Amino acid sequence: MNIFVLLKRTFDTEEKISVSNNSIHEDGAEFIINPYDEYAVEEAIRLRDENGGEVTVVSVGNEETEKQLRTALAMGADKAVLINTEDDLDHHDQYTTSKILAEYLKDKEADIIIGGNVAIDNASGQVGPRVADLLDIPYITTITKLEINGSTVTVTRDVEGDSEVIETSLPLLVTAQQGLNEPRYPSLPGIMKAKKKPLEELELDDLDLEEEDVEAKTKTIEVYLPPKKEAGRVLEGELTSQVQELVQLLHKEAKVV
Repeated sequence: MNIFVLLKRTFDTEEKISVSNNSIHEDGAEFIINPYDEYAVEEAIRLRDENGGEVTVVSVGNEETEKQLRTALAMGADKAVLINTEDDLDHHDQYTTSKILAEYLKDKEADIIIGGNVAIDNASGQVGPRVADLLDIPYITTITKLEINGSTVTVTRDVEGDSEVIETSLPLLVTAQQGLNEPRYPSLPGIMKAKKKPLEELELDDLDLEEEDVEAKTKTIEVYLPPKKEAGRVLEGELTSQVQELVQLLHKEAKVV
C-alpha cells in the first residue's frame, strides 16, 4: 500500500507566542508537528503494518521543517519529502500549499493520503480537501475510524453531535480527527533509525512550478493575540438582589439582554 501523509510544522500553542507588526516572532518560539497531523502519521503507520507498503511524509515549508519530518520518521514513517519554498515564496496560503502538494502527488499513485483535520495555527481545514479536488479523488474529513478491506474503505467520521459511516474505495484522501488513535512517542531506537532514513528536499523548479503558478489567493491583513480575559465578578447579598444585579450587568455591561 502506497501511503502519503500531509504534515505541517506549527507553533506550539502551549508556549507563549509574541506578536508585533502583524507577524509572529519565531525567535525563541517552539515548533511541533501539527497535533492533528500526528494522528495522520500514526494511522498511516498502522495501515502499513496491517497491509504492507510504505509511508511517505510530505511537507511544504522551510529547512527548519526537517526537524518535524525527522520526528515523523522516528515515529515509524519510511520516507520524508520536504518541498522547500523559503527562497521562492514570500507569502503563501492554503491554495499555494495545496497546489504544491497536488503537483508532487499527481504521479505518485497513492492508495491513500492522510492529513490532519485542521492546523492549530489557522484552523482553516482547507488543504486536504483542496489536494483531493486537484487530484480528482474522493475525500472524507474529520475521520475517527478507518477500515480497509482490499480496495473498499469504511470510514466513521465525526459530525456535530453524532457520527457518520461512509463506504468508499481507494484511492482516497482522509483527514484525521482527535479520537482516531493515540499517536506514539518516538522511541530511542526510532530516533536513531530516523537519522538514516531518506529525506528528500525539493524546490518549486523540481516540480516544474513557477512562483506565479502558486501565487497566494489571500492576504493576511492583521495578526493579533486574543484579548486578555477579565477577572470574574462574585455577586453577594440576597438571592433576589443578586438576580436583579445580574440582569443589570448583562444589560448595561455585557449588552446581551
